[in-house]
Amino acid sequence: MRDYELVVLFHPDLEIDLEKPQKKLEKIIQDLGGKITTTDNWGKRKLAYPIKKQEFAVYVYYELQLKPETIGKLDTTLNITDEVIRHLVTQHEEAPEEDQKTDAKESK
Repeated sequence: MRDYELVVLFHPDLEIDLEKPQKKLEKIIQDLGGKITTTDNWGKRKLAYPIKKQEFAVYVYYELQLKPETIGKLDTTLNITDEVIRHLVTQHEEAPEEDQKTDAKESK
């Protein structure tokens, strides 16, 4: 199992009742043998350019654990899910310790 970050742009009309599409997404990840560790709702924001004739989207950030061979299935499933306008999956990597030490010195 590897750590991944997933950002999903949900249709703006779902802002009122975002619980159903989030549960649907959680079920998709669980069916693939994954586990969501963190969820952060960034709220409704204006898009830089229209996507599927929408000017706004609801951004939700997830940290999840998933087997690398199931990422393709997740990507395909999210592409055909009506509630999702766009999504991006990246592998989660911790910052190197040297960078953290440098940041601590700069803040002093």
